[in-house]
Amino acid sequence: MKAHLTELLTIAAKTIVQNNGSLDLDNLNFTLERPKSAEHGDFATNLALVLAKPLKQNPLAIAMQIIEALPSSDCIAKTEIAGAGFINFFLNAQSQQAVINEILATGPNYGRNNIGKGQKVQVEFVSANPTGPLHVGHGRGAAVGDCLARLLYANGWNVTREFYYNDAGAQIDNLTLSVVARCKGIATDDASFPENGYRGEYINDIATAFLAEETVVADDMEVTASGDINDLESMRTFSVAYLRHEQDLDLKAFQIKFDVFSLESALYTEGKVEQAVEALVKSGHTYEQEGALWLKTTDFGDDKDRVMRKTDGGYTYFVPDVAYHADKWKRGFVRVINEQGADHHSTITRVRAGLQALDMSIPQDWPDYVLHQMVTVMRGGEEVKLSKRAGSYVTLRDLIEEVGCDATRYFLAARRSDSQLVFDIDLARAQTNDNPVYYIQYAHARICSVLNQWNGDKAALNHVDLSSLNNAHETVLLQRLSSYPETVANAATELAPHTLANYLKDLASDLHSYYNEYKFLIDDEAVKLARLSLISATKQVLKNGLDLLGVSAPEKM
Repeated sequence: MKAHLTELLTIAAKTIVQNNGSLDLDNLNFTLERPKSAEHGDFATNLALVLAKPLKQNPLAIAMQIIEALPSSDCIAKTEIAGAGFINFFLNAQSQQAVINEILATGPNYGRNNIGKGQKVQVEFVSANPTGPLHVGHGRGAAVGDCLARLLYANGWNVTREFYYNDAGAQIDNLTLSVVARCKGIATDDASFPENGYRGEYINDIATAFLAEETVVADDMEVTASGDINDLESMRTFSVAYLRHEQDLDLKAFQIKFDVFSLESALYTEGKVEQAVEALVKSGHTYEQEGALWLKTTDFGDDKDRVMRKTDGGYTYFVPDVAYHADKWKRGFVRVINEQGADHHSTITRVRAGLQALDMSIPQDWPDYVLHQMVTVMRGGEEVKLSKRAGSYVTLRDLIEEVGCDATRYFLAARRSDSQLVFDIDLARAQTNDNPVYYIQYAHARICSVLNQWNGDKAALNHVDLSSLNNAHETVLLQRLSSYPETVANAATELAPHTLANYLKDLASDLHSYYNEYKFLIDDEAVKLARLSLISATKQVLKNGLDLLGVSAPEKM
């Protein structure tokens, strides 16, 4: 319908300006959007305002000309001019109702499209250091990243989910020393415990397992501990594998699956870091100063040049990042999206500068970044700061055990990523309309209850007379259902899964209002079947949307 109306408006615009050769209609950037209120129609356009300046005419006068020049359409019931010159379109009842048949016919595929055209996109998310259980910040990254992957897939992209383990560097050294100390019986509050060590209960668990010579399996590795507290390499490898396994369990509890796990250490062992450094030197964008190797990132928009290789011979952290992303490019990803914490903001310019310096024809704005802000966990009006197991932060597992996977996923994805998030445990557990995930799931369960009470042939609902669907509640529902495909497309384009979460809350509100106002299992067979068709379509869209958020759609509550 949007494409149809856009075509009509384009024809009208050409008619109006046919004698004005200075106006470039090929780049006419007007909008056609759905009004916030159903009383303002099904669609609204700003075309008259866009044409007003180049044609040097009043927008209201141009709006009238557009309406007169619109080709006839069986879909439009009427048009209205509003405000400074917006044009509102009201579709006829038959056009509005047609969405029901479309939804029931396409089922789980309603809202999906082929915008991505099968192109390869990689979404990297979570990517936690294997130094402890996943915290709530990782959980927000997991929820947002997985929703992005689901949305992109729904928009026709060939999606790869990837987890990057920073299993090299000082933090892993601190992890190893922490386990050594616990193996030796040194308490975490002892003065001799490593100053930068990790103090959670999980460190003692790793030490106990290491001394018992246990075997741990994590994704692509199986490691058996030597049990020798002087064997630091065995302790290091075992500790990383142990925590990778623990993070795997966290992700499984959160219903997150990855296609690829990449290791920072592999970038070194496979020579990819050295290859990247050699390529950067060869490109002429490096120089040596005071015994260090520098990259001229200022050539690519950075505020100052950056050290690549320190005076002690070690590489700074952004060098393996550049090598890792160069490898992503070589793997054929047209698009890469990194979902990370806001503390990674400073790395964006450096990584992109490093990739540009490699002279590999990588686009300047590649990769994309979605950065999420911190999460504050509240219970009883007070902030929850500590987890007994982690020692210094609230874990993702804590939240899942407190409120369940569905509520955790919804709450962590339902707010703009760049906004700080307050996770209210009491609200997430509440079975009231104030809890948005409960509110949405209850709408789905309510419909299921009505359809089960009816116990008729649900397949027949796609072939009923819908002409009786003409009250205000039904019009609102029909408009909301028809906007779902645009919501899915926009959420993927804008990398904003929270817009889908908000849509589902609004759809649930529409359904609850309709449910509270009207009965469905009535004597009038034609009206009954029409209403059942409408709520059946609503049920399908609720389920489709919840699936894109990774949230279940229960039939009973």
